[in-house]
Amino acid sequence: MEVYASVEDPRMPLGRTATYAQRAERCGFTGLLIPESIHDSLMTSLLALEHTTALRVVTSVTLAFPRSPMVVAYSAWDLQTLSAGRFSLGLGSQVKGNIVGRFSTPWTAPVPRMRDYVASLRAIWHSWQSGEKLDFESPNYTLTKMQPFFAPEPLSCGPPRILLGGVNRNMTRLAGEAADGFMTHPTNTNPRYLSEVILPNLARGRARKDRSPDSVETIGSTFVATGPSSAAVADERERLKGYLGFVFSTPQYWPTLELLGFKDIGETLLQLSRHGKWAEMKAAISDELFDALVPSATYDDITAVLREWYGSLLDSITLRMPEDPADDESFARVVEKVRAS
Repeated sequence: MEVYASVEDPRMPLGRTATYAQRAERCGFTGLLIPESIHDSLMTSLLALEHTTALRVVTSVTLAFPRSPMVVAYSAWDLQTLSAGRFSLGLGSQVKGNIVGRFSTPWTAPVPRMRDYVASLRAIWHSWQSGEKLDFESPNYTLTKMQPFFAPEPLSCGPPRILLGGVNRNMTRLAGEAADGFMTHPTNTNPRYLSEVILPNLARGRARKDRSPDSVETIGSTFVATGPSSAAVADERERLKGYLGFVFSTPQYWPTLELLGFKDIGETLLQLSRHGKWAEMKAAISDELFDALVPSATYDDITAVLREWYGSLLDSITLRMPEDPADDESFARVVEKVRAS
């Protein structure tokens, strides 16, 4: 099982990206997931790739619809060239309110649009790699002009991989149909939800194009409560309860709650958010719900727990780097054990 680190603080200054990525590489991570909220994910990826030698870098996720596919194609090609094949482009759709109100971009049905977006990227990259004429037309994107002057040189490592992030069934099916990987959200990575919803829908998508089971990497954006001691694990559980309380106040993330019989907690959290009672949300996350969503154990035991939860369900998971770099050496042994499991 491969292990990715993630940038936990979306407000981390760009000036810290290089040392953060180097630290992840020293800890033995397969790769680093780069978010997009405060900073441009492609710019942040450049810094991470420039200052590492083996670490894979995946955007998690670059917002597709506010950007022209051609603009993203050039940026991703540059990152793949710079890193000699260590870059993967993770794409996401975002919600209508953000696409229209924050980015001033027209909204259309996200799954058909994302299908066209992925296909347009592949058409552009095929043109650059092969020298063939660019001739792509779809309901959402038309790309028919690529003079030789504007075409980059072919890549010996090949074009970047494309991954999709999603929370609903339709986007999951599209990932199985058209992407090289699928990234779950922390709210939909419960083993039961993975086995009953995520994996069957990926399989349905793959079947549309007769793709093999190993054609789509599954990366679980997992929350894991771990640490060098029981006290550290308890502290991490409390921190994550606060985050889960906030995120489950949004009905978009309720499918897992509904499947597991905790929809009432989501409804409680929604009401708390409507009344601005943000500080009360953490208390609404019961231990029973938390234990269904988040594996918990010390460094000594967490590998076995993760193997039991995800060993047959995911190709890769994410782990959070320790708060204190003094714990990196012992944590690196955890990463090594998980990758060997």
